[in-house]
Amino acid sequence: MLQLYGKIFKTGVLTEKVPKLAKPGISATEREEPIEQVGQALKVVVDKRFRGSLAIRQVDAGSCNGCELEIHALNNVYYDVERFGVHFVASPRHADVLMVTGPVSRHMEAALKRTYAATADPKWVIAVGDCGACGGEFGVSYASCGAVSNVIPVDLAVPGCPPTPLALLQGLLSLCGRL
Repeated sequence: MLQLYGKIFKTGVLTEKVPKLAKPGISATEREEPIEQVGQALKVVVDKRFRGSLAIRQVDAGSCNGCELEIHALNNVYYDVERFGVHFVASPRHADVLMVTGPVSRHMEAALKRTYAATADPKWVIAVGDCGACGGEFGVSYASCGAVSNVIPVDLAVPGCPPTPLALLQGLLSLCGRL
């Protein structure tokens, strides 16, 4: 144990310094401005059409988890979608929107169909990422059904590999605006 402490004291602190802003002269509030604009517009639509609460069930149908990381970022303190009336639920029975990521693997095809059937009407489906929208580099094969639209009806596709949280917010806003 003492050897470990000695090694720590010899090495010193190895943390990285905080990076500077991407462009000099841009404040944090200016960086957050697009998020606030899209979020407030989304909040107005959610308050009007969904009585203040839009529930999303996220389904991973066979992705590489890049899109999931961006979707999970929507809940962190920087984006905080809960303040706009959007929240993620654990059951499709409580969901208004299904967010499906990845090309649908053959093993997930039946589960995705059951999840879609369990979601209450009216329901909307968002295919997230290039894989969800068109099958990506995987396409249709012995192990993949390809795009989400090959298995269940899709109302909106958010392109990107992976799409940014801001693009996901804009996709939600465009979906809610079309309803």
